[in-house]
Amino acid sequence: MVDLESEVPPLPPRYRFRDLLLGDQGWQNDDRVQVEFYMNENTFKERLKLFFIKNQRSSLRIRLFNFSLKLLSCLLYIIRVLLENPSQGNEWSHIFWVNRSLPLWGLQVSVALISLFETILLGYLSYKGNIWEQILRIPFILEIINAVPFIISLWFVFQIFWPSLRNLFVPVFLNCWLAKHALENMINDLHRAIQRTQSAMFNQVLILISTLLCLIFTCICGIQHLERIGKKLNLFDSLYFCIVTFSTVGFGDVTPETWSSKLFVVAMICVALVVLPIQFEQLAYLWMERQKSGGNYSRHRAQTEKHVVLCVSSLKIDLLMDFLNEFYAHPRLQDYYVVILCPTEMDVQVRRVLQIPMWSQRVIYLQGSALKDQDLLRAKMDDAEACFILSSRCEVDRTSSDHQTILRAWAVKDFAPNCPLYVQILKPENKFHIKFADHVVCEEEFKYAMLALNCICPATSTLITLLVHTSRGQEGQQSPEQWQKMYGRCSGNEVYHIVLEESTFFAEYEGKSFTYASFHAHKKFGVCLIGVRREDNKNILLNPGPRCIMNATDICFYINITKEENSAFKNQDQQKKSNVSRSFYHGPSRLPVHSIIASMGTVAIDLQDTSCRSTSGPTLSLPTEGSKEIRRPSIAPVLEVADTSSIQTCDLLSDQSEDETTPDEETSSNLEYAKGYPPYSPYIGSSPTFCHLLHEKVPFCCLRLDKSCQHNYYEDAKAYGFKNKLIIVAAETAGNGLYNFIVPLRAYYRPKKELNPIVLLLDNPPDMHFLDAICWFPMVYYMVGSIDNLDDLLRCGVTFAANMVVVDKESTMSAEEDYMADAKTIVNVQTLFRLFSSLSIITELTHPANMRFMQFRAKDCYSLALSKLEKKEREKGSNLAFMFRLPFAAGRVFSISMLDTLLYQSFVKDYMISITRLLLGLDTTPGSGFLCSMKITEDDLWIRTYARLYQKLCSSTGDVPIGIYRTESQKLTTSESQISISVEEWEDTKDCKEQGHHRSNHRNSTSSDQSDHPLLRRKSMQWARRLSRKGPKHSGKTAEKITQQRLNLYRRSERQELAELVNNRMKHLGLSTAGYDEMNDHQSTLSYILINPSPDTRLELNDVVYLIRPDPLAYLPNSEPSRKNSICNTTGQDSREETQL
Repeated sequence: MVDLESEVPPLPPRYRFRDLLLGDQGWQNDDRVQVEFYMNENTFKERLKLFFIKNQRSSLRIRLFNFSLKLLSCLLYIIRVLLENPSQGNEWSHIFWVNRSLPLWGLQVSVALISLFETILLGYLSYKGNIWEQILRIPFILEIINAVPFIISLWFVFQIFWPSLRNLFVPVFLNCWLAKHALENMINDLHRAIQRTQSAMFNQVLILISTLLCLIFTCICGIQHLERIGKKLNLFDSLYFCIVTFSTVGFGDVTPETWSSKLFVVAMICVALVVLPIQFEQLAYLWMERQKSGGNYSRHRAQTEKHVVLCVSSLKIDLLMDFLNEFYAHPRLQDYYVVILCPTEMDVQVRRVLQIPMWSQRVIYLQGSALKDQDLLRAKMDDAEACFILSSRCEVDRTSSDHQTILRAWAVKDFAPNCPLYVQILKPENKFHIKFADHVVCEEEFKYAMLALNCICPATSTLITLLVHTSRGQEGQQSPEQWQKMYGRCSGNEVYHIVLEESTFFAEYEGKSFTYASFHAHKKFGVCLIGVRREDNKNILLNPGPRCIMNATDICFYINITKEENSAFKNQDQQKKSNVSRSFYHGPSRLPVHSIIASMGTVAIDLQDTSCRSTSGPTLSLPTEGSKEIRRPSIAPVLEVADTSSIQTCDLLSDQSEDETTPDEETSSNLEYAKGYPPYSPYIGSSPTFCHLLHEKVPFCCLRLDKSCQHNYYEDAKAYGFKNKLIIVAAETAGNGLYNFIVPLRAYYRPKKELNPIVLLLDNPPDMHFLDAICWFPMVYYMVGSIDNLDDLLRCGVTFAANMVVVDKESTMSAEEDYMADAKTIVNVQTLFRLFSSLSIITELTHPANMRFMQFRAKDCYSLALSKLEKKEREKGSNLAFMFRLPFAAGRVFSISMLDTLLYQSFVKDYMISITRLLLGLDTTPGSGFLCSMKITEDDLWIRTYARLYQKLCSSTGDVPIGIYRTESQKLTTSESQISISVEEWEDTKDCKEQGHHRSNHRNSTSSDQSDHPLLRRKSMQWARRLSRKGPKHSGKTAEKITQQRLNLYRRSERQELAELVNNRMKHLGLSTAGYDEMNDHQSTLSYILINPSPDTRLELNDVVYLIRPDPLAYLPNSEPSRKNSICNTTGQDSREETQL
């Protein structure tokens, strides 16, 4: 070790500590050499090249000076011609000699010397080894022709050898071509100097114009000079001759006389025929390319006018029209411009639409990419009011489409940080990448949550779609059908906002409770107050309940036909005068007289009933029998300030709503369910929701419905013995968005006894992380299968399912032909519709236009009438022409593209996305209510009107109704009635009372059966008529036997054949056929939604009322936080075995 240390050399002097303190002085003794780089640029030639060529600004000045010299030389030539006196005679010497004054000659010589020197210098600087390349250039040859004669004349004049040589003719007018060349170079240097993208279109137009001017100027000067020995034409006559000749008019009053001028004209015409078509062709090509790319949006226009930018990967006509119709439906957006930035070429249909004057003046199409700053600059993104970035949902790989959307959003945010972003994303797992965007709509989140609520609140998808579409409520007003008028008028209701102190609707309710303000505003003005937002809180609260006191600075959110600013109010005197001529009811915005009288007096008996109702299906209590004998039922008034004793607080955490369970059931259920937040989320960014959960997660093997394992031996849904009917979801893959289907159905405010089992029918097996997320939820199962296979449907329990949700498959979203992407889904659903007519099927389609094929019946006259109505509404310009289709009105069909308007509407109403997420349960805000429904039963008909129901709910539970889902029997047309009557003539006679009671249902079934096999029914009808005309030819028994066989053949409908097929398959699979009701048919009914109906709307039996119920957690005392972890009561596994389906 000592030897090794001694061998280590000492540090060099430059690394000593003393040198670190005093500085390194030893570098002066080193052998280092200082190297200078780019020495080649320090030579005289390179410096000249840098000044004349490389530097944009100095080069631009040189070219501008050169351009000015050429124009000056042409101007001096014109001056010489104008000052010259026309000489007499026709001698050829007049062609070669001209009269040039000495000062003019001096100026021309000076210009020639400078031009020649500059040309030689630039040729020297651009010399690259080939001198002939520089000499044979056309600009150099023209410069020699125009400059060298003047220099030669200068030499001879000074030597006094030939003084008259200064009058030698020089074709100086050819300098116009050199001026054109200098102008082109100057424009290029100008674009380089200001660092602006060169416009090929501008350059080509400039070249064309300059070429045309040079040809005309050359022809003018040439004709004028050659005619010095002829007609002695001046410049104006020469100009007149050239214009007439080039325009192919040819009057003939001015013509050349000499052969030289005629030859010159022929040469110029040939040059024009060769040069000008080439220039025009290039200009036309560039014009077509510009039409494809769209040009630019000028900076001046962007600063003086407002515009928004729409970024899409591919633009379809449906997407464009949905955006334009919704965007320009708002009055304050009429002056906005829409700039479309799309990387693909404009579609033929899109081009045709954008040529319509209504859109051509307001829509600008630019072909370009949002990832290029040049294209963003063309669209003036930094000056835009907003940027809408939409994903392409028609691509097979939706994840790749999301990645492109994310990059576009990043690029726009990088280029224009202050531009508001409105982004549409497809997959929920990609949402956290664009959290910086101002507004984000995740398609799969909204889709699955909406489809889930459709199962417990019917037609939620239709309700949300109508709320986010802009409409005036004028659809269907010309229809003879009353339900279409009511449905169309109520569809015009939208969500608006206003500050309380600035409102006529709500200003008088300052200091009052929310439910008091909501009820009285609806009673007085017909508006539905659904939520508020405090000044000190950014969160919107839907129905915060009766304990919420209204403040002057609160922002009120309400549902109405139009916003308050567009409404006019009559004073009471005018209103009384107008009400004199009205009937017993005092108009749509006031209660009937008997309702007002009945609601006054003593407090209703409902205040004494503090029991908790069911959450999704409440029943309004009737007054006692004693009160019925004295007066009509009364409803408690809505209190200005909440009284704790008057509110039926439904404590869902302690599950007092399920007191009917026996002690044994309660003990078993307490061991199974709990309430809390899901411990595992399948993707980042999901909003935590308080849900019904299991104490322990289910093993993955038990989640498989059709496979037995060591924990259970069940292999089909029937064997589980579920108490409630199933909800089946048919999807291609178990994506992360499917998690949002389960969460709303397992939310804490859903009673445990009303939880429906969920079965996921998947084409592909789910991955492990998805199973990790769903294994904590009760009664959630999956099965690998397809709706194409009848055996898979029967195993998953379709015969006793409440709802069947068919989700659009990603692999079929793109098709070669438009609108064919839904072909497989529509045919499969039609098969389900025929096999299981009593099953409620909710279908998602890619294109809304295809909903006309849902539950298709070719010879249904009513459907054909609705089709004609849809066409009429579309011709009137309605944005909701498809709303009268029965499947859409009933909420049985939905397309996610209908929700595109939600993103567009958020530009004007920035709160719409938040309100929609709260309604769908995607977000949960403390103190905010949730969407649910209640069904009107016979016990509830005593309420009579919607206004009394509003008062009943606000005074008892604090619920706010927002609409009605109504189901009516479908009326038959004349042709259908005649057919059914003719069929009934050949049926067995029935009891008159029974026939009168069931006539409508029987006619519907027979008419639909007849439409199924028209040929078979027609043959049987003809056979029956022949038998009746010919009379009995056989004996009585034989005729009776034949008649019975004929009736049996006729009565065997297609539905019975399908039912027999299903029964046989169930027997083959070993399944019980007890729950299959093949003859239950709901095709003879129609359903529709009435959003915020008028207060005097009569309630009907089986009406479903949409409610916004206050948050049950808001009524919990602060001293009991532990109740969040309370155990729920539910039906245990022992009770499952006793369940009979």
